[in-house]
Amino acid sequence: MTSSVPTCPECSHAMKFGGFVLCRREDDDQRVCRGVWKCTTPHVWWNWADRPDEALEACPMPEMFL
Repeated sequence: MTSSVPTCPECSHAMKFGGFVLCRREDDDQRVCRGVWKCTTPHVWWNWADRPDEALEACPMPEMFL
């Protein structure tokens, strides 16, 4: 993970790291962790742990991480 704290793409608030979730990535069929990030609004975003420079994606099941 990068050392800088990301800001929410939707509301621009600072986000807090919420842990890792093991997922299967469709493009290469690998099991890889996603880092979960949430802001105080609360919006929930995630990204691939092995691709920290890629943009955050909206989590399709935010209620699981609130």
